[in-house]
Amino acid sequence: MTTTELDAVSTTEDQAPTPRTRRSWQRTIHGSPWTAIAFAAPLVIYLVAFYAYPLMRSVDLSVHDYNIRAFVQGDAEFVGLANYVDVITSDLFQPALWNTFLFVGVSILFQYGIGLALAVFFRNNFRLSGVLRALFLVPWLLPLIVSASTWAWMMNSDSGIVNAFLLAVGMDPINWLTSPDWSLTAVIIANIWLGIPFNLVILYSGLQNIPGDVYEAASLDGAGAWKTFWRITFPLLRPVSAITILLGLVYTLKVVDIIWIMTKGGPANSSLILSVWSYREAFGTGQPAFSPASAIGNLLILIALVFGLIYVRLQSREEH
Repeated sequence: MTTTELDAVSTTEDQAPTPRTRRSWQRTIHGSPWTAIAFAAPLVIYLVAFYAYPLMRSVDLSVHDYNIRAFVQGDAEFVGLANYVDVITSDLFQPALWNTFLFVGVSILFQYGIGLALAVFFRNNFRLSGVLRALFLVPWLLPLIVSASTWAWMMNSDSGIVNAFLLAVGMDPINWLTSPDWSLTAVIIANIWLGIPFNLVILYSGLQNIPGDVYEAASLDGAGAWKTFWRITFPLLRPVSAITILLGLVYTLKVVDIIWIMTKGGPANSSLILSVWSYREAFGTGQPAFSPASAIGNLLILIALVFGLIYVRLQSREEH
């Protein structure tokens, strides 16, 4: 080999990337801020498009006097907090707020209680347990319009199956959907039925993560079923229970379709809650009042935020 060829080979070997150089190049690429930006961009775009912008738009609607003409011409008058003052001082605010807390509280209490009882029942696998669990998911899988329409038919004063059952056992029929004394109860019953499957699925998954050795030790110590539940199952299920109740609360606060299909918030606003009031102001009267509707919706967001902060505070305290 000539001297020129030897020099060419030596130069090529000097220019070839060594393992150390290759690792340094990879660290440069992976450590680049553009890589982090590329991974975070889809999430940021999603949050801005579906959370930040709608929230800003809702706040903008609530501090202006928007109507159909203002939407077309784009000259809505700025009114500050006047819409919030009108909502809070309205004769409907206190009844709607009370109905909201009653609707949410009773619904979550029974949804969680029945869901937990069913989860504990299905924890011990037995024949047909899978089939029964699947059947309990049917209310969750049905479209809400179908479920609400079915309950409205079942609770019909004249031809409903619920009143037919009451008559069969010697009780007087009830005007479930047309009586101010019973309309809120009717929609609460329907909402409880719809929320049980969600609680069942989440709580059943939480029970599956509790080690069986704990129950074996309790059995050897002579603990009965009730004592085992209160001393072992319920405490170990507390984190799952907390997130289940929080999600149920947020979902129940914004329920509209069930009440709107069954009673439309009536009669005489007896089943009106804040979310239904907001929907009715915007779409249910034929004369859209978008600004008051947005103000009511923002108040609901504040209520959900308060409960979310309480949950975070309790979780932080429990971790410490």
